[in-house]
Amino acid sequence: MQDPRLKRAGVSGFNKPKATPNHPKKSHVVVAKEGDKVKTIRFGQQGVKGSPDGSARNKSFKARHAKNISKGKMSAAYWADKVKW
Repeated sequence: MQDPRLKRAGVSGFNKPKATPNHPKKSHVVVAKEGDKVKTIRFGQQGVKGSPDGSARNKSFKARHAKNISKGKMSAAYWADKVKW
């Protein structure tokens, strides 16, 4: 039986982020699953691209959000770091 959250978010599976070009604020969505916990996460600012690895903007993002990125798959910062940066 497929989880209804997958269909509602329009993603192909757990931990598979997808761009949401028509969402007013957030650029991506993912249905995160860690163990038996499942959570729909919207992340990323619409219309903003990340920066190349090693750029000042890239380093600043990673430093600013390091604490949240380290929380793992159940945090929006983790997915933003992985997908956009």
